[in-house]
Amino acid sequence: MQLRGKQKRFLRAHANKLQPIFAVGKNGLSPVWLEQLTGALDRRELIKINILQNADVSVAEVKQYIEDNSEIQVVQTIGRVLVLFKPSKKTELRDLSRRVAKL
Repeated sequence: MQLRGKQKRFLRAHANKLQPIFAVGKNGLSPVWLEQLTGALDRRELIKINILQNADVSVAEVKQYIEDNSEIQVVQTIGRVLVLFKPSKKTELRDLSRRVAKL
């Protein structure tokens, strides 16, 4: 599902009050990290991640890695923080994705 501008605006507004719950540090990116990220998105659908200053990867590299290796969509990049969205696999947890689909 490709997000339109109105949908991204809605998600950015909801992400405004969120705190980053994942971080990319000096260990960088790995399939295990991506699997944990996907698991968290299945529960919440919208999260923020922080890229620490000691990370060996840039913001653009993290964004590219996430988009190439998963169905996760990067909604917004703010400095070293990424806002990510992925509809949940569990139908009972799809509250946010239902509202996004109506837009």
